[in-house]
Amino acid sequence: MSMGKVTGFLEIDRQENKYQPASDRIRHFREFTLPMSDKEVEKQAARCMDCGIPFCHGPMGCPVHNQIPDWNDLVYRGDWETAIRNLHSTNNFPEWTGRICPAPCEEACTLNLEDVPVAIKTVEQAIADKAYELGYIRPQPPERKTGKRVAIIGSGPAGMAAAQQLGRAGHEVHVYERESRPGGLMRYGIPDFKIEKHYVDRRVEQMQGEGVTFFCGVNVGVDKPVAELLSEYDAVLYCGGSEKPRPAGIPGVELAGVHDAMPYLVQQNRRIGGEDIQSVAWPSEPILAGGKHVVVVGGGDTASDCIGTAFRQGAVRVTQLDIRPKPPEKEDKLTVWPYWATKMRTSSSQAEGAEREFQVATLAFIGEEGQLTGVKCCQVDEKRQPIAGTEFVIKADLAFIAIGFAGQLETGLLSELGDRLAISVDRRNSTNIVANDRDYRTSIDRLFAAGDARRGQSLVVWAIREGRQAARAIDEFLMGTSLLPR
Repeated sequence: MSMGKVTGFLEIDRQENKYQPASDRIRHFREFTLPMSDKEVEKQAARCMDCGIPFCHGPMGCPVHNQIPDWNDLVYRGDWETAIRNLHSTNNFPEWTGRICPAPCEEACTLNLEDVPVAIKTVEQAIADKAYELGYIRPQPPERKTGKRVAIIGSGPAGMAAAQQLGRAGHEVHVYERESRPGGLMRYGIPDFKIEKHYVDRRVEQMQGEGVTFFCGVNVGVDKPVAELLSEYDAVLYCGGSEKPRPAGIPGVELAGVHDAMPYLVQQNRRIGGEDIQSVAWPSEPILAGGKHVVVVGGGDTASDCIGTAFRQGAVRVTQLDIRPKPPEKEDKLTVWPYWATKMRTSSSQAEGAEREFQVATLAFIGEEGQLTGVKCCQVDEKRQPIAGTEFVIKADLAFIAIGFAGQLETGLLSELGDRLAISVDRRNSTNIVANDRDYRTSIDRLFAAGDARRGQSLVVWAIREGRQAARAIDEFLMGTSLLPR
């Protein structure tokens, strides 16, 4: 198959989706990307060059191995129906990844050697959205049932992907979700301005039409023991999220106004969803940034999500502290391509007006009468050691710690697995369950694990990959053979 228009990359400039201006988008929590017309998307797909070895869907590009050159060519030719079929053959939820994946595929694109990669993420989102518009995404119930029953714990991207694959293979699939609605961290951890939650709801409806049953508000390990599931089902797949905040070890964390990122993000997502803001796992008093000076500690996606949420709530000022040195504006292509490069990147939330401090350590949260009033910082050297005499204080009424996650919450399910069922866990991270990425089996018979529960905190696209591969492994385990893709 050819890849787009042979001379397209020479004739057509790279275009990305434009955004609503920051001054407009911070007034609401909806998505703010302005979609391209079909013709513009077709032109972008036409830029896919006949590069010989498409690194974009190799191991350094796309974890689910999307056949990117193929569907770029199909879009260029206006065949949207075959394009979505091709995309669905590797990725159950392209409208999710098209919105929130950081797109390692574009970093690995051969045209990225010239800093003008194909707009792969934009095309992927357009294919999925167009497929919904044209009615190509419908339930695909299995032709016959196998009589086997599978329970899936957790309805994040890994659990959802596995459930869809196993349901289509003919198994009776029951998904158990701790929160009041399906979606896991996809629904509760990622803000609506990045992905509106009706995209999750639509997939839940599709899967219900395929015979998958969702049981929400069931905290496995608390309301229902894992041992009970293992006795009731032929196989159980555990797909818990990585939610336990990494301990910061910063003095003053007990002050009112200092919070981990996750309770804040979960609370706002529940607020927008019309739910009670008290989550099962994240009980907290209302956290609102309106009229406040906000400091966010950390430099990743979660920190960015806190920034965007704070601006939308009406924060006066948001400062982001990153212990890492300021990265170069441009990477040295010949030393890093096709891998993900460390370079200066500005997220849409940071572009809304955040003040960014690099090579700065957070020494302490300071306050008066138990209430946060400031964050004491200092500059650090290359080894992240404080430089004497560089201390300064940033005024803060509210501070969020967003320095990553240390695995799963240890209450309920994990404690039962450890105490009663003696499951094997990772030596480096005591909450990561040991299971390889071939058969996804844990040390307990008929219990499988995938996604964050197995590999630790990662991307949505990795969760989808693991869920799909675990589904294949479970199908093989139950039936002796499997037609599901790996």
